Amino acid sequence: MTSEIPTLHTARLTLRPFTLDDAAEVQRLAGAREVAAHTLNIPHPYADGLAEDWIGGHQEMYARGEGINWAIERRADGALLGAIGLMGIHKRHARVELGYWIGTPYWNRGYCTEAAGTVVRYGFEELGLHRIYAQHMTRNPASGRVMQKIGMSHEGCLREHAERWGVHVDLEQYGILRSEYGG
Repeated sequence: MTSEIPTLHTARLTLRPFTLDDAAEVQRLAGAREVAAHTLNIPHPYADGLAEDWIGGHQEMYARGEGINWAIERRADGALLGAIGLMGIHKRHARVELGYWIGTPYWNRGYCTEAAGTVVRYGFEELGLHRIYAQHMTRNPASGRVMQKIGMSHEGCLREHAERWGVHVDLEQYGILRSEYGG
């Protein structure tokens, strides 16, 4: 890996490192209750300073080879749409978890699928990974559709695997192997 988080491009998007200048927009977008309700790790309410802390840890996490987070930016106007990343890079087993969120004004426009396909390509072609997996709460089928569209296979349901806002929730598990990746 290079020493700096790489920038990736798609037809409509730029996946780039976050900067502290993004913090207010991250707080606004990720702080929406609808976004938090569809994720396991985004708090609601989204406290002041949390975005800066999160962004501030990205480069160090990347330098340690543990993961990568990108801002999803629309090329046409530079709007920040959300985030996507590869978390918990496991070098020995050559696997990683894909995670993402998109701000509600940008839902249902294919941005997440476009970004996720590019990140999967990067994981296999640049990082040499063997397996990329992702999970979504059963109550968020749109996320599962993204996973299906980028070639992931449904591997099962992890029953009441996580707790969100005092309720144990089911997680749907998806994955793709390098041998299944069509490039």
